[in-house]
Amino acid sequence: MVSKQAIQSEMIQAVETVKRTNPMAGSITNTVTINFVANAQLAVGGSAAMVYLPDEAEFLAGAGGATYINVGTLFPIYEETLPCAAKVLHETGKPWVLDPVAVGIGSLRTQLLQQFKDYKPTIIRGNASEIIALAGLWELDGGTAESNVRGVDSTDSVNAAKTAAIALAKWTGGAVAVSGETDLITDGKLMAISYGGSHFMEKITGAGCSLGGVVAVYATASSPFIAALTATAVYNVAAKRAELKVDGPGSFQVQFLDELYKATPEEIANNPFEIEEI
Repeated sequence: MVSKQAIQSEMIQAVETVKRTNPMAGSITNTVTINFVANAQLAVGGSAAMVYLPDEAEFLAGAGGATYINVGTLFPIYEETLPCAAKVLHETGKPWVLDPVAVGIGSLRTQLLQQFKDYKPTIIRGNASEIIALAGLWELDGGTAESNVRGVDSTDSVNAAKTAAIALAKWTGGAVAVSGETDLITDGKLMAISYGGSHFMEKITGAGCSLGGVVAVYATASSPFIAALTATAVYNVAAKRAELKVDGPGSFQVQFLDELYKATPEEIANNPFEIEEI
């Protein structure tokens, strides 16, 4: 049995390593939230680089410590860019994070996400409906062929995505983070439930997207499971603290970035979570 204390020790080490080394975690991400993604990566100690073009994505995939791919707002050129980047990442063994935003909506998005099955993302981060829909697209346990995604919103509970998350993690050999009122993180062998956050997270654009970018930062310094859990924990800590200091979503977003920056390794590791073996 893996002890909670051992996991917390690994989380502390991941945070300390990131703050010390300022690792590059490049992104091909949602244009609606690109600024917030970059700022969140910088706040936790990482270095950000945002690209669109195929040759730049290929270079970044090979040169960076990790890469974040978010399919939220697609440009036509992404039909070439995203598979190119994912192929390099898979072949080189570099960690990468997939955010399957709005999976099931549109033929290009579906085609790209289907291709990613063979490239096995290191970490998949999404809301419950996205995780269930992606497992369905990849014909894995817990998935459904019918998408319940409503834009970027989830219509399913985190608990409903448990089987799909485990199946995805086992297929990729990595980890899956399901975001919601409480958050579920699994690598197919362990499952953690992380608590905290704020109701304001649903009132700003980019909470989930920027979390994916921060997961990529920690993926440069730890295992997929620890990276996903640590990123989720720092978000839950920062959001909980920011909420106490503001009275609206605009000021919350600014304060949230400040709290990401200020959270210590020990505070992040001590954010409430439960752990169990599957």
